[in-house]
Amino acid sequence: MNSPTRNSLLKMPKASFLKAQWKNLVMINYEVDPQVLDAYLPPGTVLELWQDKALVSMVGFLFAETKVLGIKWPWHVNFEEVNLRFYVRYFNGAEWKRGAVFVSEIVPKSMIALIANNLYKEHYRALPMRSSITLSEDNHTNFIYEWKFKGKWNKLGATVSNQLVDIKPGSAEEFILEHYWGYNKLNSVSTMEYQVEHVSWQTGVVKDYVFDADVAGLYGVAFEPFLKREPVSAFFAVGSDITVRMGDKIVVKPKIV
Repeated sequence: MNSPTRNSLLKMPKASFLKAQWKNLVMINYEVDPQVLDAYLPPGTVLELWQDKALVSMVGFLFAETKVLGIKWPWHVNFEEVNLRFYVRYFNGAEWKRGAVFVSEIVPKSMIALIANNLYKEHYRALPMRSSITLSEDNHTNFIYEWKFKGKWNKLGATVSNQLVDIKPGSAEEFILEHYWGYNKLNSVSTMEYQVEHVSWQTGVVKDYVFDADVAGLYGVAFEPFLKREPVSAFFAVGSDITVRMGDKIVVKPKIV
């Protein structure tokens, strides 16, 4: 048997860090001033715009059957997450990769926040959370995600058609949902990159939505004017099994003037 070459080893996927199911994703999307995102933009990446708009998404979903390093850790298998994210591209010298950058991620488990913040330099915090799924009589389902901050329950949710459809190429849903890389700013010259694998998700039409939160307290005053406006769109995705691969550090060489 021939031993693997260096090139073939480079093409092999990274070992998996996390395997889980992401379920019932509610995504409410807002246009923001691109300058608001400058402080979070990882070195080497550029903002990815949708129809000349810089978008951020408030996302609520469920983790299920979670395994970290192949282990189902007790009391850390099924839980909620709510995050605020935006969209970037990164050119590695051969291809453009489409990715997401997380401004904030909220979970109910402090150990998850500790691990993700240390290994991936994410922006997690642990807060009390709850969620509900309510069936309605008109072939719709209501999904609600809530998290408690400074004594108040914040809320993100949507009423969604039970009829699911595939994502259409070139659609707004494809732009928001089809990002398979994560990028985090480490410092002024380096970035953490990691791969997220899952099948293309089916979506349901959002009939109504709700987002009621302490935006300034949770995400900063710079986001408040934008997240208090009417959103550009609201989407629902049913989700699937996912794999998050081990990350890589990207060092951006300074430009020689």
